[in-house]
Amino acid sequence: MLRLFLMLAALLGCPALARAPPLGGQWILTVDRFGSPEYSTLTLARAGQSLSGDWDGDALRGTVQGGSLRFTVTDRHGAVYRFDARRTAEGLRGSADYPDNNFPDRRLRFAFTARRVPDRPASSGQVVTFVPTDYSNSFSADRAPVLTVWPGDVVRTTTIDSGGIDAAGITRALFGNPQTGPFFVAGAQQGDTIAVHILRLTPNRDWADSLDTIVGRAIGGTLAAKAGALGKPIRWRLDRAAGYAAPAEPSAGLVNYRVPLRPMLGGLALAPGFGSPPLSTGDTGRAGGNMDFPEIVAGATVYLPVQQPGGLLYLGDAHAVQGDGETSQYALETSMEVEFRVELIKHRAIALPRVESATELMALGQAGSLDEALRAASTGLIQWLQQEYGLSLSEAAQLLGTAVRFSVPNLAGRSVGVAARIDKALLPPRR
Repeated sequence: MLRLFLMLAALLGCPALARAPPLGGQWILTVDRFGSPEYSTLTLARAGQSLSGDWDGDALRGTVQGGSLRFTVTDRHGAVYRFDARRTAEGLRGSADYPDNNFPDRRLRFAFTARRVPDRPASSGQVVTFVPTDYSNSFSADRAPVLTVWPGDVVRTTTIDSGGIDAAGITRALFGNPQTGPFFVAGAQQGDTIAVHILRLTPNRDWADSLDTIVGRAIGGTLAAKAGALGKPIRWRLDRAAGYAAPAEPSAGLVNYRVPLRPMLGGLALAPGFGSPPLSTGDTGRAGGNMDFPEIVAGATVYLPVQQPGGLLYLGDAHAVQGDGETSQYALETSMEVEFRVELIKHRAIALPRVESATELMALGQAGSLDEALRAASTGLIQWLQQEYGLSLSEAAQLLGTAVRFSVPNLAGRSVGVAARIDKALLPPRR
């Protein structure tokens, strides 16, 4: 009883400590390294005045005294890191003592803060609705998460179109593929893979916008002069009940033209890693981006490599339908209702985005040229076959030589994309 009384008295004497989150659990540590924020995952367990846990997988040991704590980490290479912090109502705040990578005999001190990841709700596999109020024009690790989700959770949300226009026809964000997010996936760390299961994509308005142009990569010199007159905006009518799109004001040759709707997400990405700048929502990178792959539809699973704590998942740039390459610069750009489920694959690193449908494996290569993108896509598919099907390089080569197909998802951006695809029915049992 006396011990309880003393603990209460200490808390009452320190209002910030009384409101501080519990120490035990997972934290996101932000170290200010010369003005560049570095994010990492901290797991703490408290037993009396002793602390244990890990920092990005390396064991830590420390002590707690009142509102102060100290802990030390020795990483797998033998480097020693020391942290001193005070608990606050917001989390932790303190200084970190790092080795100087340039001078082995010197140390550096950096300020840091930490916020605690919320505990998982009692019910697992929740269905969560998120209504966005603002949007991002970059895939950035520095944007605060809009929602914390756990593996198995289903998220229902919305996107606006690439021009920033919502379902009601109101401009909500700057043009350039504004994204919804980021969503923080609890437990995700660098070296993991996040699987995004696309459950439902539904256009939520009756129109879409496109252009009548042809991107430069897809047109020959004999047509280039005439193509200079192209680039006019084209409004499309979406018949959501019947499931097709048609030009709202068709010219004579397209009076009877209509194309089946096949809603897809052009943008899907995780945040880039430390030392990499935020990625424009018009670009692609190792963990996704403006991929514009027409196979990212309901029923597909997209695998993305985690480079930041929580992954930080963004999505947007929805299209009612798009041909391979997005050769008209804009596909049928529209706003969308989105439903997806997240899965976390621990300690499984992949090099580039992967997409899986009911029938195919598809590895995406994205680069500055088609040659480089093709090379990356082929390599990514071979690595997939080695990792999950146990094939040797010789066996994978034989399989690709008889069954691989290539498609070109994206020709409209600064980078181009190639997908290496293979029919799952031809593969041996998955390991």
